[in-house]
Amino acid sequence: MKKALLYASFLALPAFFACSRQVSRISPNEQVDISGRWNNTDSRLVSEEMIQTVLNSNWLANHVQAKGSKPTVIVGFVANKSHEHIDAETFVKDVEQSFVKTERVRLVQGGKKREELRAERADQQTNSSASTMKKFGLENGADYILQGSINSIVDAHKKKKEVYYQVNLELTNLETNEVVWIGDKKIAKLVKN
Repeated sequence: MKKALLYASFLALPAFFACSRQVSRISPNEQVDISGRWNNTDSRLVSEEMIQTVLNSNWLANHVQAKGSKPTVIVGFVANKSHEHIDAETFVKDVEQSFVKTERVRLVQGGKKREELRAERADQQTNSSASTMKKFGLENGADYILQGSINSIVDAHKKKKEVYYQVNLELTNLETNEVVWIGDKKIAKLVKN
C-alpha cells in the first residue's frame, strides 16, 4: 500500500508543478525583459530608430534631386556577431517593415525570397497562359543595399552582468560602391541575479 501511495505521489508531482504556471497575453509592443538577452523589443526599437536616421540623412534628398524618384532599396545580410543566438531575420523584417511604412523608398526582395520569385516566374513560362504569365527582365533593380551586423560585449562579475549590444548598418550605392550612410544603435542592459 505504501508503495502504491508513493508511486501515485510521484505521478501527481509533475501535474502539481504544471498547474502552477500562468500564461497571460500581452501586447507585442509592451516592453518585457525577462532574461536580459536580445528580444523583440530591442529588435523593434533599433529598427525603428535606425530607419528614421537613415531616412533623414542627406543621401535620400540627394537621390531624389538627382534622379527625380524614390530610391529602390534592398536589405541584405545582417550578420549576428553577438555572443548569443539572435535570429537576425526578425530584425531584418522589422527593418523592411519600417521602410515600407514610411513610403519614402521602394523596397525589393532579396536573397531566398527573390530566388523563389524567379522560380515562380520561370514556372509560369510553361504553365500559365500567355496573357497572365509574368515576364523575365522586368524586376526593379535596387539602387542601394543595406547591410550590417549585430555585436555584443558582456561584462560579468558574480551576480551582475552588463550586456552591451551595438547594431551597425551601412547603406551602399550598388552602382558606385559608395557608402552613403553609416549608422549604429547601442543598447546596454544591466542584469542582476
